[in-house]
Amino acid sequence: MTIKASMIVDKDFQLAEVDPRLYGSFIEHLGRAVYGGIYEPGHPTADQNGFRQDVLNAVKALNVPIIRYPGGNFVSGYNWEDGVGPKSERKQSLELAWWTTETNQMGTNEFAEWAKLAGSEVMMAVNLGTRGIDAARNLVEYCNHPSGSYWSDLRISHGVEAPHRFKTWCLGNEMDGPWQIGAKTAVEYGRLANETAKGMRWVDPSLEFVACGSSGSDMSTFAEWEATVLDLTYDNVDFLSLHTYYNNNVGDTANFLAKSLDLDQFIDSVAAICDYIKAKKKSKKKIYLSLDEWNVWKSQGSSRMETHWQVAPPEFEDVYNMEDALVVGCCLISLLKHADRVKMACIAQLINTIAPISTENGGPLWLQTTYYPYMHASLYGRGTVLHPLISSPKYDSKDFTDVPYLEAVSVYNEELSEITVFAVNRHLTEGMEFTVDLRSFGKTTVIQHTVMDHEDLQAANTKASPGNVLPHDRGTASAEDGRITALLSKASWNVIRLRVEN
Repeated sequence: MTIKASMIVDKDFQLAEVDPRLYGSFIEHLGRAVYGGIYEPGHPTADQNGFRQDVLNAVKALNVPIIRYPGGNFVSGYNWEDGVGPKSERKQSLELAWWTTETNQMGTNEFAEWAKLAGSEVMMAVNLGTRGIDAARNLVEYCNHPSGSYWSDLRISHGVEAPHRFKTWCLGNEMDGPWQIGAKTAVEYGRLANETAKGMRWVDPSLEFVACGSSGSDMSTFAEWEATVLDLTYDNVDFLSLHTYYNNNVGDTANFLAKSLDLDQFIDSVAAICDYIKAKKKSKKKIYLSLDEWNVWKSQGSSRMETHWQVAPPEFEDVYNMEDALVVGCCLISLLKHADRVKMACIAQLINTIAPISTENGGPLWLQTTYYPYMHASLYGRGTVLHPLISSPKYDSKDFTDVPYLEAVSVYNEELSEITVFAVNRHLTEGMEFTVDLRSFGKTTVIQHTVMDHEDLQAANTKASPGNVLPHDRGTASAEDGRITALLSKASWNVIRLRVEN
């Protein structure tokens, strides 16, 4: 038995151009994301900088446009000066966010070099927990000023002659959270963020800033925090951040697969708050959104090490399964459906810590199930998002009503004359007869129909079995007279790539 669902798209019904930064990621000094992840001197694949080449190759295959660094909770107690200069002179410090010892062997210049090798820009975060305007403006001078000042010349003396020219900067991290060192009220944070942005931009007028939104929509101050912060920073910031994580720790798969509807609601709510402040200020400026932390996070709140002050202990190394990949795929579709407002997003994180890439210290690398929908969206979700008109049967779950079994969106890349349809069949037991009306484009042909599915939704990739769950190209999509037909297997992620012939 199969269910039926359809989508109509028209080339003239355009939602927005996809900002490539929608497919960003995040590296924090947390667990083995840095040490044992991107940086492991002595590893068989390490280069002269200590960068693991197997990790770099896996990151480059994702085509990650921007990576947020160095945190996260870590940044709220970070003294950036400790991570520059000769490595032999760098001090070890107690890292209070995650109760570890930070060796500072990887710092600003090393990460800038690694990101360049990975083909990514850096979204730099400044410490507004224990520090403020002075440290932030000095960091901009160190990173971006060419020469002729104390901090820029110090960078040059450290062997980095050309400025990094980091453009995008986060003004702190989750400053509303009581777990954050230096947590603040909305007024305290808004005033500090505004003045910090002013000072940093006076050093480098090209900068763009992300102000901290709520740490999550479940915070008691949510909405009021956003409105107050924007009221105080509106003229000096460009983006407002959103953070959200999902899990299925209660074992309710149907409800878990509907979690992207929560993401839709979250984005719509924050956009509405931004527009309220815009109207209140009678401004012509639009604030865009940066979902700079999102992912499936199963071990949240349960992985702090009993023994404090270890160096890079494994933390939050979740093993992702097939149903996790489906939720990541649904969230990516949600981001595309909001590409008119969400311009940046960072799947958190990139290596080892709640990440699509896993490594063993001194050993191999393997790719988690979530790697693949992320890769497919990043590679093929570039261009113009088209408004989808979807018809699908629906279901109710514990937290959601009217959940469509079909989650789908299409992106038109005019330069390549290609259309990509991303689709998830949420049905747990039935295949789906899926049709797409593309007649406005004229003749189209199927390039490839990639499918990711597995009979066991708990199936995962591990060191012992790295190829257990992989995408395949045995999808059934076919094209005739501007209509695409395909059978989407139960609980599956689908990428249908099409060529526009005329």
